[in-house]
Parts: sequence; structure tokens; C-alpha cells
Amino acid sequence: MSPEDSPDRPASEGRSVRKLATGIPGFDLVAEGGLPAGRTTLVAGTAGSGKTVFATHFLAAGVTAAEPESAVFVTFEDSPTAIRENMHSFGWDIAAWEREGRWRFVDASLSPEEPTPVVGTYDFGALVSRVEHAVRETGARRVSLDALNALLARYPRPEVVRAELFRLSSSLKALGATVVFTGERADDYGPATSAGVEEFVADNVVLLRNILVDEKRRRTIEILKFRGAPHQRGEVPFTILGHGIVVIPLTAQRLSQTSGTKRVTSGVPALDEMCGGGFFRDSVVLVSGATGTGKTLLVTQFLAGGAAEGERCLLFAFEESREQLMRNAAAWGMDFERLERDGRLRIVTQYPHAQPLEDHFVHMRDTIEEFGPDRVALDSISALERMFPARGYREFVIGLTSLLKARRTVGLFTSTTPELLGGSAITERHISTLTDSIVLLRYVESRGEMLRGLTVLKMRGSAHDHEIRRYDIDGTGMHVGEPFRDVSGILSGRPVFESPAAAAGGAGDGTTAR
Repeated sequence: MSPEDSPDRPASEGRSVRKLATGIPGFDLVAEGGLPAGRTTLVAGTAGSGKTVFATHFLAAGVTAAEPESAVFVTFEDSPTAIRENMHSFGWDIAAWEREGRWRFVDASLSPEEPTPVVGTYDFGALVSRVEHAVRETGARRVSLDALNALLARYPRPEVVRAELFRLSSSLKALGATVVFTGERADDYGPATSAGVEEFVADNVVLLRNILVDEKRRRTIEILKFRGAPHQRGEVPFTILGHGIVVIPLTAQRLSQTSGTKRVTSGVPALDEMCGGGFFRDSVVLVSGATGTGKTLLVTQFLAGGAAEGERCLLFAFEESREQLMRNAAAWGMDFERLERDGRLRIVTQYPHAQPLEDHFVHMRDTIEEFGPDRVALDSISALERMFPARGYREFVIGLTSLLKARRTVGLFTSTTPELLGGSAITERHISTLTDSIVLLRYVESRGEMLRGLTVLKMRGSAHDHEIRRYDIDGTGMHVGEPFRDVSGILSGRPVFESPAAAAGGAGDGTTAR
């Protein structure tokens, strides 16, 4: 067996296909370098999936590169004026690039006076000549052919159109151009294109989807094929923001984060002792409990504890306003306003339904990169869990935990349990395996009084206290006390005191505490 055929050799090694960066954040990671240079790529999707934005983004990346590449945009549907106006909202000044000779339109859109469909013999000779002339004159290395479906609708014989498209793409490849052309799909999970022509001409096929799930739109991108070139497989979420397409390549991420032994305070000294000295610096902690058990209080003390050590702290809040959080912190003796003025704390509040989950992730990622926090809290992750489909939500958690671990930033997420007194579920959608440590907060009903119990359920890489300890909340915060003794069933929500001595405030021997 030759070295090239070795099963241990990475798939991307030994390949001669050069890749061309698209400039689309995240996509080049999924594409393992970008689009294959000197080849044709079909970008297909349903209406509103972002096909024209993708085609324009690809050209804009070349025009604005450190070593600029001129571009030619062939439009079969929208007028150049409409494209200039629409794309200007993404910060792409196409008119300026045209004046500088770096961008050229070839307008092949249908005139209102032009009859359709075309009947009889026809070829694309004139179109091919116009496009070739534009490429030669500008020296373009990137070409986009947008909305081929509009062209195909004018010609009733697909076999002839297929031959003419092959002729056009071959001429462009002969000129050294990398070509992106867009096509319409009738269904997100149907054939690659409605006409069934374009995919057979292209070397590569990229599918864009704009799916409606539980009354929410979710965009994904999939590389269906790269002829002779490696790429990541499967659907990957993406979004369209003010600066264009952003792909969130969760499936392309690798478990390569390093691990350390440095500890940081949770903000509660007794909880630090239960965890063996505090949370690990590069860990993500999940705090699970019913409403009113003190999850937000624990977040507040977690942030205040970090700020007291001179750390920069960031809070993403999805259930309470900034003013409420400030008021609550002040009631527990913590001055969040002063911490904000000193630059040690930033609070970001947002309604969960204000934007798609992918947009939430990109906004949070950008905020983390810009602020550079030492610790991040998210209160509560259940607010997002309730609003979005399970798959997208799990991908969001994977992406956020991976980001924090890569930055060696300690994270604290809170989750509201579906049952008041506990039960079997830590979270509704079982994302607990994605976190390093789990702290459970539970109610314990005893003689008509609601007590509270805390335990460290899991802590990767460290010994920890396994007891369920009683804790109280007063005007100075959370105070963890002695463990419950001779009591079972606390975590299931049905505590039973096994002896009278165990129930200093409980029921009799062997009875459920009620």
C-alpha cells in the first residue's frame, strides 16, 4: 500500500485541487479551504434561501481581498440596478467597484418587451461572447451566473439548454475563472433544481435550505458534492446578517481543546469546597433547578466572585431586564452598576424570540470575542430551549460550549427543571452531557415548609462532595449549610425521612415529608 492510500492519512492530504476562499465566515471551514478553483459550483435553494447573497459574497471576497481579483456578475433575472441596491445593505459598494474596473455586470435579464418563451432553433453564442469579453477585459477570476431558472423558463428544450450551459461553463473554465451559478429548487428536500439541468453541468453542488420548523425559519447549507475535493458532509446552520452570510460550522469543529487544573471561585465559598476548590477555569457548569431555587442568585454571586478577583464578566440574560438584574444584585449587596462602570461586567439582555437561534449565537460569539471575558453566564438556557427546535438548540449549546472551552473561559448556564420538586430530567432536552459540571438545586418539602437542597451531581476531572446540603437565601446571598441526613428521594421530588431524628423539622419514621 502506498503512503497516499494509507487509511491513516487525512482525507485532505495528497489532493491537488486548489481551493479558493469564499470570504463567507464558517463556510471555508466546512469546505476545507473554499470552492475548488477553476471549476463550476451550483448553489441551489428555494426562494429566500440566500442564493444571490452567496453568489455576491463570493465575488465581493475576491474584489476586497489583499490581492484583489476582478469579478463578473451575469444576471438572468434581477436588473443590475436592483442588485446594486439590494447588496448595498450588506456593505458591498458594487457601484464603486464598477467605477474602479473591478466589477462588471452582464445583463441577461428578460426585457418586458422581449417575447417568451423562445421557439425554434437557438444557441447561447451571443451570451457566451458577451461573458467571455467581460472576463477578458476585466481579467476576472471569479464569475457568478445568477438565477439560471429564469433563463431556463424561456427555453422549452432542457437537453439543448444543458448543452449550451456546458458550453458556457467550459469557456469560462478555459479562461481560468471559478464560476458560481444559482438555481431554483421547488422543495428543500427534493431534487437539486426544479429544471433538473444545472446540477449535471456543475462540478460541485451546494444546497441552501430555508426550513420552517415549529413556526420558526431555520437556514442550513449542505455541500452535496465537490468533484475530486474533500469537504465536510451534512447540513450546517447559517444565517444572513448585515454583513452577509455567516455559516456556523458546528459539525466541522474538532475536540481539540486543552484542559488545565486552575480553579476559580463559584462565588459561594461552601460550594467551592464541595467542588474540591472551585470550578475549573476551562469548564462549563450547568445549574439546574425549579423556579425560585436561586439560580439567578448563584449567577449573580458567580459574576461578583469573578469581579472581586479582577476578572472580566459577561452575562447573557433572556428572562430578566438589565434593571431587574441590577435591582436584584443590589438587594443581595452586590453593586453591578459600579462593576459595569469599572469595565469588569457587561450585561446583554435579549428576548429569546427576538431573532433566530443562529443569530443569537453569532451575536453572543461576537460579543465574547470583542469583550474578552474571563467568565460567562447564561441565564437561562431554558428560555432558548422552549423557543427553538431540539436539533438547532443542541447545536447552539455545542457551539457555545466549544467556544468557551477554546478560549479557556469558565461558563455557567442555568436551566429550569420542568417539575417543581425535581424529577428525572435535569433539562428538557438532555444537554447535560455537553457540560463539565452539574449543580442541582432542589426543593425539600417538610411539615408544610419548603426547604432547599444543593448537590454537585457531576464534575469532570475532579473529586467532589456527593452530599445533598441544605442552603438558605437571605439578604446577603446563598448560604450552604449541613447535609440532609437519613433522607432519601430528594432528587426525585419525594423526600422520605427514614427516622424521627433525621426530621428535625420533618415527618415521622419512614414517612414521606409532607
